[in-house]
Amino acid sequence: MADVPFMRRQQSVESVDMSLPIIIQGGMGVGVSNWTLARAVSQQGQLGVVSGTLLPVVLARRLQQGDLTGDMRRALAHFPLPAVTERILAAWYIPGGKPIGRPFKGVEMPSLTASPAFIELAVAANFVEVFLAKENHSGVVGINLLEKIQLPTLPSLFGAMLAGVDYVLMGAGIPRTIPGVLDQFARGEAAELKIDVTGAAPGEESLTRFDPIAFFKGRAPTLHRPRFLAIISSAVLAATLARKSTGRVDGFIVEGEAAGGHNAPPRGPLQLDAAGEPVYGPRDTPDLEKIRALGLPFWLAGAHATAGQLAAAQSQGATGVQVGTAFAFCEESGVDPKLRSDVLAMSRDGKTRVFTDPFASPTGFPFKVLQHPNTLSDEARYTERARLCDLGYLRETYAKPDGTVGYRCSGEPVGNFVRKGGTAEAAAGRKCLCNGLLATVGLGQTQGSGYEEAALLTAGHDVAHLTRYTQAGATTYRAADVLRVLLAPAVE
Repeated sequence: MADVPFMRRQQSVESVDMSLPIIIQGGMGVGVSNWTLARAVSQQGQLGVVSGTLLPVVLARRLQQGDLTGDMRRALAHFPLPAVTERILAAWYIPGGKPIGRPFKGVEMPSLTASPAFIELAVAANFVEVFLAKENHSGVVGINLLEKIQLPTLPSLFGAMLAGVDYVLMGAGIPRTIPGVLDQFARGEAAELKIDVTGAAPGEESLTRFDPIAFFKGRAPTLHRPRFLAIISSAVLAATLARKSTGRVDGFIVEGEAAGGHNAPPRGPLQLDAAGEPVYGPRDTPDLEKIRALGLPFWLAGAHATAGQLAAAQSQGATGVQVGTAFAFCEESGVDPKLRSDVLAMSRDGKTRVFTDPFASPTGFPFKVLQHPNTLSDEARYTERARLCDLGYLRETYAKPDGTVGYRCSGEPVGNFVRKGGTAEAAAGRKCLCNGLLATVGLGQTQGSGYEEAALLTAGHDVAHLTRYTQAGATTYRAADVLRVLLAPAVE
């Protein structure tokens, strides 16, 4: 492990595992928690995390932009199957980059019948992101995946493990079978993952499968088994995962509704307040005493980005905290520099507003949207966009009347969604997270009509307090500044 420049704070619990990080940097958005950010945090002795969401698209578009720094090609040169690297570069790399305004070449949508080319791209994309985050230092790096995005999960995990990922973090569902998958891949064995299919008849199962031996066309490598941290919002879910997972769960990230991105829905029937946001009550507050009783380390997430909040978390038995929003707007994050500058100015001026939108995400989970002009949070910009689903990562897998499997997204054209068995009500207000989040990090698509996909910003409540990380006279800050504030002596 890298030299740790901060002393580990004394915790109120006994037998602390000194190998565990105090701070986990959240795995945010699409390319927000990129390899640059994760590497910066990891080099400081904490857990840097890359986002694993849409990485095949991210790699393909970075290569089409010309990979001007050479980082993608350098990482691909270390991929253990040179023939795969050659095929990916032949398919996606454009020397000097594509002309501005020309659309990106489309990437195959994830499906149960994914092509070998898509599988190779998914494995390599996750390898590249983790490889670069870990390059030339000995710190620990994690990858964050969403249980809701199941179809590319197996090749994504294998690619990250090929690069030596140290932690896998997963939420937005109940990832009960993922620990067992990690065990199988570590042994070089094939793994299967059951895919949730809406309307499937009892006993009918749809599976994805990944076989390392077939991928390598021979003996598969033995890999390091990363630690698995489940992102949860309740003690009930923590207990279920601890006792019923297919392999070892190594800890929990206990995320509250103040966190950015997707939030767990409130328990019980959905109720909205006067502003149209979900109402959370006492039942939605996780029981930390029951979580602590499971005997596994846990970190608190959601508005825990000060030294005092860290100390308070540790006084409740937490190993530390996960912090997202503070890192999302530091210099190393993947957020477009102009958008990042705008948000920092809004925070300085006290003008940030975060809306917990109960309908924006096609997943059905509430999603925090940072209000910003000329992004999809602006009603005029939202209505200007023709609805389409051309990336498909948040598509729902459903059973057709003839028994075959289909795919639908509540963010696609309403008529298409209804013809596939959805309802107009379920499609109302849905935003295209896939395209919006890619635009947030400078990878937005130019559609055939000439429409430039607009960004979609997400942030937690701490976005109002970003100035706490800027030093005197500065208007920006770095990942090290966030850690400096978090790990400073807490003021009594």
